Amino acid sequence: MPSPELLWYIPNQVLPGHRGDVVTGDHNSLDTLTEQARALEAYGWGGALLGTGWGRPDTFTVATALAARTTTFRPLIAIKPGFWRPANFASAAATLDHLSNGRVLVNIVSGKDNLRAYGDSEGDQAQRYGRTAEFMRLVRRLWTEENVTFHGEHFHVDNSTVVARPLIRRPPLYFGGASEAAERVAATEADVQLFWGEPLDGVAERIDRLRKLSAGLGREHAPLEFGLRVTTLVRDTTEQAWADAEARVARMRKDDNPHPSVGQQRLLDLTARGEVLDDNLYTAPGRYGGGGADTTWLVGSAADVARSLRRYRALGITHFVLSDTPYLPEIRRQGEQLLPLLTES
Repeated sequence: MPSPELLWYIPNQVLPGHRGDVVTGDHNSLDTLTEQARALEAYGWGGALLGTGWGRPDTFTVATALAARTTTFRPLIAIKPGFWRPANFASAAATLDHLSNGRVLVNIVSGKDNLRAYGDSEGDQAQRYGRTAEFMRLVRRLWTEENVTFHGEHFHVDNSTVVARPLIRRPPLYFGGASEAAERVAATEADVQLFWGEPLDGVAERIDRLRKLSAGLGREHAPLEFGLRVTTLVRDTTEQAWADAEARVARMRKDDNPHPSVGQQRLLDLTARGEVLDDNLYTAPGRYGGGGADTTWLVGSAADVARSLRRYRALGITHFVLSDTPYLPEIRRQGEQLLPLLTES
């Protein structure tokens, strides 16, 4: 089995202290973010996810700056179809991929945002995911074909050619979402479907469903691959990890989301099954304000967490996006303790 892709998370945030990170005035300076990216290179990580959302530093700009200051770091650039037109994005990403010697990864995000603030339309779920599917289909064509003409429901181009081509191969398109509409997009258009930290049985069921859906919908690309985005709380011993996890949860305040996504609701519903699932998947953070990848945590020693991640890998997960705070020290700790256990044969 080939080695898995092992990525981290870089929090391009306006406010300091994201998910318990160290509060400093220069938390989102280029020097601070570069220090994290270079630490990822030094400790064996393949790169990092850079999140997106209105009111945050522009993700593509941050990724470009970090690519210019590193040599092997691969930015997984989260983008929203509502932020970009397909041809503009295809050209920008191909240019960065070319200049960075083929290091660009792309994460397509369809979740709701402060749409009116940047001039996007609200739309219902069907409209959002229909637009996402067209965006991915058109960007892929623009990266691989010349003189593209495309007249869809949401996007149109005529005789369009991206001059700067991606280097060697086109950037893979990562995608997330648990709704029926999202899964149809993943099954037909995505290269990698990202899951949040669900239990093994839930991930296995979703992988099986997506594979069957891909076949049923006549997928035209290489087989869909799968990834896991999860918080990994690693300490020297199992006992210390759980003590730190429980202390952190005790400091959290409940922050209800009145309109969670389907994927987020799946994680929140896990608390009804128990506070700890599959040996060390901790569901308590979701009850006290943890959201997204912070809703559930894999907790334990490096050996404990590696064993759990290998179980996901046995199900078909080949891409991992891990993180914990404070970000920089955890890049080092998990790079030294966890990564060697995931890359050994």
